[in-house]
Amino acid sequence: MSYPSTPQFVPFDSFEQLSSSLRVQLAEDIEALFTYADLPSPLDEACRYVMTGEGKLVRPLLVASAFASVIAAADNAASADEQAKTKTIMQDKPDDLAALLRHEAHYDMCRRAALAVELLHTYSLVHDDLPCMDDDELRRGQPTAHIVFTEATALLAGDVLQTLAFEVLSAEIATFAPFNDLIASKLLAVFAPRARRMVAGQMLDLNAEASTGISQTDLEAIHRDKTGALIEAALLMGGICAGATAPQRMALQDCAQHIGLAFQVQDDILDVTGNTDDLGKPAGSDEKLDKSTYVKLMGVNAAKDYAQSLFTEGRSAIIRELGDDNAILAVIEWLWQRKK
Repeated sequence: MSYPSTPQFVPFDSFEQLSSSLRVQLAEDIEALFTYADLPSPLDEACRYVMTGEGKLVRPLLVASAFASVIAAADNAASADEQAKTKTIMQDKPDDLAALLRHEAHYDMCRRAALAVELLHTYSLVHDDLPCMDDDELRRGQPTAHIVFTEATALLAGDVLQTLAFEVLSAEIATFAPFNDLIASKLLAVFAPRARRMVAGQMLDLNAEASTGISQTDLEAIHRDKTGALIEAALLMGGICAGATAPQRMALQDCAQHIGLAFQVQDDILDVTGNTDDLGKPAGSDEKLDKSTYVKLMGVNAAKDYAQSLFTEGRSAIIRELGDDNAILAVIEWLWQRKK
């Protein structure tokens, strides 16, 4: 059985390091998963196509950042003697330390969680783009799956990505250490209801198209599920893999609820202010579909102010339990600055 050559998520040095190492790790894990799944053609090709596009990887980044942040908080809380001992091990036996981390079940469960949320998110995009839904022809800067393959193949690709999102948490894949039963059950308990909420939110979003009189409360109810639920899952799953305490899990959920909503407000703003080349998907699609959005409800400037206030609340929740220098805060700052 083989394992990755180096642990990618710890320690955290910078957002750039986290993002780069996650992208490399995720690409390797996607390849390993589809080798394991052995899907028939053209289903295999369609799944690889949508999973290897140049996405932002927001949700896997949130998994990885929560994992790294909780690990760092535990390290910071360790006694001076324990820190000195760890430092000595790193200096004297770096190969032994690398081997320990490489075979660490918690780290590999984090890899599984990061892959799971990206699989589920990508399935939702493939289905969103279908002619029966948003009928889009561009996603992540490339033609959508039903354009490249067929509508039936795209539909089935979304279906199998959804099932693989759950299977990967406990599958016997050659490049992963054996799964941890207890962690896997905790991950499923967090992941499954939020996957269901995401789909329910998509239905509510469709119901709201061309509707009049949609209030901010109505919009938030839609997007806390459609967008926010999977962001909640990502932060919580990363924290669970690192052994987050109950107060830390509460902080992660509080943060996720704020930044999940902020992320959707940003998307509404970028749909109006961005362009297709930068976004990697058609700009102005919300208006085309007559969707209810925060920009439509409150205007661009007020929507920007609202997004900023939500990000501020999300930061405060994390600082309260994990300090003011951690990977989650770096990801939140990147999200606030994003242009696509």
